[in-house]
Amino acid sequence: MSTACEPRQKRKSGRPQDPAKREAILDAASQQFFAAGYAATSIEQVAALAGVSKVTIYNQFDDKRGLFKAAVERECARMRGLLALGAQPSGSISERLAELGKAMVAFLSRPEMIQFERRIAAETERDPAIGRAFLEAGPWRMKDAFSKWLAHACAAGELEIADPSLAAEQFVSMCKGMGDLERRFGAIPGDRETHERISSAVEVFLAAYSPASR
Repeated sequence: MSTACEPRQKRKSGRPQDPAKREAILDAASQQFFAAGYAATSIEQVAALAGVSKVTIYNQFDDKRGLFKAAVERECARMRGLLALGAQPSGSISERLAELGKAMVAFLSRPEMIQFERRIAAETERDPAIGRAFLEAGPWRMKDAFSKWLAHACAAGELEIADPSLAAEQFVSMCKGMGDLERRFGAIPGDRETHERISSAVEVFLAAYSPASR
């Protein structure tokens, strides 16, 4: 689990990074981390799969943990892109929340994501820093992006929320509900059940935070 056998290489200052190589490395890293987990993935495997040298990876990402964080960040950037102000879905606040809820649940309930989180949870038992690296690169950044989205809706007069960060947690938790736990133990909720859960989450959320409900 420890990366002590993979000493950090000193980054070469002033050397420009090759975007194509960086993407190839992250593609390979994501494939390995998701399929095998953190502990079973090595820099050598990623380098071979990406067609680059180990030195190239160390120069760009410092070490395996840096590569892991970058791979998780890129994966979660797909979800954060939906929360960018310029990419908001159209419609009422109710419709937009419902669309975001569906996108979040679909993203988090992918089989490869569930498998990946299981592996990271198991490896965190041996190395808590891995769990923190995952949280920093993914869930915490996604929560921050959604909090900003809610704050923007408040500024537009669509919501009244004293603590957007807490409200972000509440909405996502309601959308996932027991379905999140059930998926982790092999009981996959049906589409209708998922739709009803998200619709109810939107209704409860707006009852708490819509100006019209005050």
